[in-house]
Amino acid sequence: MRSDLRLAAKTLDRRIDPGSLPFETTADLLEAPGVLGQARAMEAVRFGVSMEQRGYNLFVMGPSGIGKRSLVLRLLEERAAGLPVPRDWAYVFAFENERRPKALSFPPGTAQAFAEDMDHFVEDLRVGIPAIFDSDEYRARAQDIEQSFHERREQAFAELRERAQKDGIALLQTPTGFAFAPLKNGEVLDPETFTKLPDEEKEKIQSKVSSLQDDLTKVIREIPKWRREAQAKLRELNRSLVRSTVSNLLDELKAKYAAMPTICSHLESVEKDALKNAESFRLPKEAESLPPGMLPPGVGSDAVESFLRRYRVNVVVNQSDANGCPVVFEENPTFSNLFGTVEHIAQMGALVTDFSLIRPGSLHKANGGYLAIDALRLLSHPFSWEGLKRALRGRQIRIEPLAEALGILSTVSLEPEPIPLDLKVILLGERTLYYLLHELDPEFSELFKVVVDFEEEVDRSEAIVVPYAQFLAEEARKSKLLPLDRGAVARVLEEGSRIAADAKKLSLRGRAMSDLLQEADFWARDASAKTISEAHVEKAIAEAEARSGRIRERLREEVLRGTLLVDSDGESVGQVNGLAVLEAGGVRIGHPNRITARVRFGSGKLVDIEREAKLGGPIHSKGVLILSGFLAGRYVPEEPLSLAATLVFEQSYGMVEGDSASCAELCALLSALAAVPIRQSLAITGSINQRGQVQAIGGVNEKVEAFFEVCRARTLSGNQGVIVPAANVDHLVLRRELLEKVEQGLFHLYAVRTVEEAIELLTGLPAGERGPDGRYPEESINGRVERKLLEFARRARALSAGEART
Repeated sequence: MRSDLRLAAKTLDRRIDPGSLPFETTADLLEAPGVLGQARAMEAVRFGVSMEQRGYNLFVMGPSGIGKRSLVLRLLEERAAGLPVPRDWAYVFAFENERRPKALSFPPGTAQAFAEDMDHFVEDLRVGIPAIFDSDEYRARAQDIEQSFHERREQAFAELRERAQKDGIALLQTPTGFAFAPLKNGEVLDPETFTKLPDEEKEKIQSKVSSLQDDLTKVIREIPKWRREAQAKLRELNRSLVRSTVSNLLDELKAKYAAMPTICSHLESVEKDALKNAESFRLPKEAESLPPGMLPPGVGSDAVESFLRRYRVNVVVNQSDANGCPVVFEENPTFSNLFGTVEHIAQMGALVTDFSLIRPGSLHKANGGYLAIDALRLLSHPFSWEGLKRALRGRQIRIEPLAEALGILSTVSLEPEPIPLDLKVILLGERTLYYLLHELDPEFSELFKVVVDFEEEVDRSEAIVVPYAQFLAEEARKSKLLPLDRGAVARVLEEGSRIAADAKKLSLRGRAMSDLLQEADFWARDASAKTISEAHVEKAIAEAEARSGRIRERLREEVLRGTLLVDSDGESVGQVNGLAVLEAGGVRIGHPNRITARVRFGSGKLVDIEREAKLGGPIHSKGVLILSGFLAGRYVPEEPLSLAATLVFEQSYGMVEGDSASCAELCALLSALAAVPIRQSLAITGSINQRGQVQAIGGVNEKVEAFFEVCRARTLSGNQGVIVPAANVDHLVLRRELLEKVEQGLFHLYAVRTVEEAIELLTGLPAGERGPDGRYPEESINGRVERKLLEFARRARALSAGEART
C-alpha cells in the first residue's frame, strides 16, 4: 500500500495551544470586539444608508444564525443616533369630507402637545358651553325670543278674531284646528238655528266666513315663517354665545401655533364648525328634565361627547422621546402591521368608525428612518410585498384595510389622507431568496439596489485569535455566562473550524457559537466550576451529538448486525465502500454504503440502476455518465466500447443525489473489469472527472467519522481507513478520538489526486502507465482493464462480421 499517500496525524491536528493565548480567562478581555470578517457587508450597509437617491434600499443576505440582523440593527442605530428626528404625524377630522381624515405634520415632539391642547379645548367646550346654555341670562333671552313668537302669533289671531266679531262671526279653536261660526246677540248659532235663517242671510254669513277663512289661511301660513325667524334668532343667539367662548379658547391656540400654517388653518376650520353646530352643544329639551342615568342612548352627554370627538387629535407618530431617527424591526409584517388600519366599533348593530380609530403601521413609525423586515416573512403574508413596493414607488403611506380592499368587509369606512414616505427599507433573508426575487420580480432590482452579502467564515490565523476570543468574551457577558479559560477558548476555536468545515477558516455563525457557550456554561455550573474549561466545552459538544444521535446510532447498529451490508475487512471484486451524508433536522449524518459493479460483453451501455429506478438525482446521474467518458477516453481509444455494466448503491431505498460517490463507482467498475479484488478495509469518497482527476466533495468529516465508528465497533485492525480527495485535506477537522487512533496507527487517512492513486490503494496493485509502445503493463490495473475491453471489442467486431456474412 502506498504510504506516501497516507496523511500523518500531525497534518490533521487542528488544535490550538492554549498556552499561546495571551490571557487567563475571557474575563481579562474587556475590550469590545470589532466586527469579524464582515468588512464588505459593513461597507455595503454604510453605502446603502448614506445613498439618498431613490431605489437604494438594502437586501441583507446570508444564512440564518450568522448574526446579520443584530449587526445591521446595531449599525443602523449608531447612524440613526446622529440624524435629525423626523416629524410627528396626526390625523384630524376633515370638516369638508369626514370620510377622508386629514393628515397633519408637526415638528418633532409637538403633535402630542397639540393633541393635549385640543383635549383641553374639548373639555372646556364640554363644560363651558352647556353652562352658558344653562345660565339665567341665556334662558331669559331665549324666553324673550320664544315669547316674542307667541305674542306675534296670538296678536295675529286676536286681530282676526276681533275683525270676525265685527262681522258677527266667532273664531273658535277646536281639537282639530280653527273654525268660524255665526253669532247672534253674542251667542254662537247652532247648526239647526242656522239652517232656519233666510237664504239671503245665510249667503251673506257664508260670504263673510269665506273671506275670514282666507285671512285665517294667510295667518296660519305665516306662523312657520315666524317660527323660522324665531329659530334663526335663537341660533344667532347660540352662535354669539358659542363664538365668544370658542374664539377666546382658540385665540390662545392660534397664538401658540402661529408658526404652523397648517395647524392654524385646522383651528380656523374647528372654529367655523363649532359655530355652525352650536346647537349640538346643548341637551335636547326631552333630556333636560331627566337625570343622566335615565337618558336614552344617543341622547344627552353621550351625544355631546360623540360630537366633540371631531375636535380631538389622533397622533399616529409621536417622536417626543426620540433621539435621532427611528430604527424599526417589524417582526410580523402583515399588511395591517405594515401600513396601519382603520378599526371599527359595533354601534347599534352596525360597524362604524371615525378618524380616531386610525392605527399606524410600522411604515409610519419608521418614516424618516429605517425599517428592517425579514424577507421570507414579508413574502409569506398576502399582499404585503406588493403593498410595500407600491409604497416605495409612490413614496407615500396609504392606509387601506385589507378586508375592504378584498371586498370581504362591507361597512362604512374611511379613506385617510396618505402620508409622504421617506425611509430606507432593509430586507434580511437567505441568498436563495435574493436570487429568486432578482430573477422573478422585475421591480425588485429597481427598489433594492444595494446587496449586503454576509460572510459565513473568516480566515483562521494568529491575528484573528484574540479578536475571536473577544467575540466569545462579549457573548459570555451578554448572556451572563461564566468566563472561559484559555483551554476552553482553544477548544471553541477548534470547533469553529469544524462548524465551518474548513481547517483554515473559523465559523461566523454566531447562533451556533452562542449555543455552544451556553451549553458549556450549563455543564460548568453543574460541576460547580468557577470558569468554563476545555472539558466543559468537550462535554457540551458530546452531549449535543448524543441528543441528535438516534438516527446515526441506528444506522451503525444495523451495519453491525449485518442488516445493512458493509464490510470493514476482506476483499471483493467489483465492490467498494462508498460514503454518504444524510441531513435530518439540521444534523448531518454520515454513513457507509456498499457500491457494486457488474460487467459483461455488450453494446457499450453503462446502466445506473438508481437512475433507471428513478431514485437517482440529476447530479448523481451526471457523475455516472462521466464514467462512460472516462472509459472511452482512457482505454482502447481506437475501438468501440463494447461492454454492458451496471452500477448500484446497495440497500438504498430513497433518493441518491450528488456526485461524491463517482470515484468509488469508477473503482468498483475498474475492479470488475480487471477481476481484481478491492480491500473492504478501506472506504472512499470523492467525485471524478473525465480525465480521472479526483475532485473535492462536501461532508468529508461526517463521512470519515462514520466509517471510523463502524470499524471501531468491530475492532480496529490497523488496516482500515478512508480515502479522501487531496483537495479536501484542508477541510478535515476530525474528532480528537479519531486523531488519536490515526496517531497510534490503528486507522488511516489517504489523500488522492487521481483515480490511479485511489485504485492502487484499494487493490494493492499498480495502476500502470502507457509505455513507449502505447500499452499498459500486463499485470497493472489499467493493463487488465484494457485487455478485457479489447476482448469485448474483438467479440463485437467478430459478431458484426458474422452478421454481415449472413
